[in-house]
Amino acid sequence: MSTPDGPATVRITVRAGEVRITAWGPGAQRAGTAVPAWLGAADRPEDFDPCGHPLLTRLHRTTPWLRLGSTGRTWDALVPAVLEQKVTVVEAHRVWRALLRLAGEPAPGPAPEGMRVIPSPRRLLDVTDWEWHRCGLDGARRRALRAVAGVASRLEPDHAADSPTLQRRMCTVPGIGVWTAAEVVQRVFGCPDTVSYGDYHLKNQVGFALTGAARTDDDGMMALLEPWRGQRQRVVRLLLAGGVARAPRFGPRNAPTDHRRI
Repeated sequence: MSTPDGPATVRITVRAGEVRITAWGPGAQRAGTAVPAWLGAADRPEDFDPCGHPLLTRLHRTTPWLRLGSTGRTWDALVPAVLEQKVTVVEAHRVWRALLRLAGEPAPGPAPEGMRVIPSPRRLLDVTDWEWHRCGLDGARRRALRAVAGVASRLEPDHAADSPTLQRRMCTVPGIGVWTAAEVVQRVFGCPDTVSYGDYHLKNQVGFALTGAARTDDDGMMALLEPWRGQRQRVVRLLLAGGVARAPRFGPRNAPTDHRRI
């Protein structure tokens, strides 16, 4: 991961019921002290009330291990979120891997061979258009990445102390919308309420789990989640973690677009 002090590698192990942390690199101390928050130590699942809904009551009871962790790092969450905009998971992962190989530094410490740290904003701005094309990144996401890299320091939690403030600030950056902002604050703050409005699949998954309807739009999803305002993202995570059946799919699947061949 990156930190304000430099890159860090963190190894987390569980032995005899204890979590043990080992960290390397210039950012080791800062990253190591952040691990409890990553693992959801500050999360309060006991505040969640299923409101008598039988499915959520069961899931809340059978997944006591579920915690919403907070990383405290916007940049590390924002870059992959931009890469995931309006593309398949396969395509996003392919571009992410190519970017790390191109511009990421080797992870400090005894990390596995080939592990890389996310490029810094300055390094990302140095990537040329032809290198981006070789990674398979289209122009829209490329422009969004360059835009966020130019204001990255102002998007960290030190400058936006809560989830709504950070979302508003991110949405002023060209190429960053409500979906990307939601994906980021879910990770940065462990936000229990912000839902990924505009996600291609999520609305149907939530609608199918709560009503049995095969198709739901985003506004319909938010209406279904309204009884749990303040904990709406936790409801989504419970549904996803609980192995609830997916909504049926109709028609052909989206095929990944290889922008390197365009």
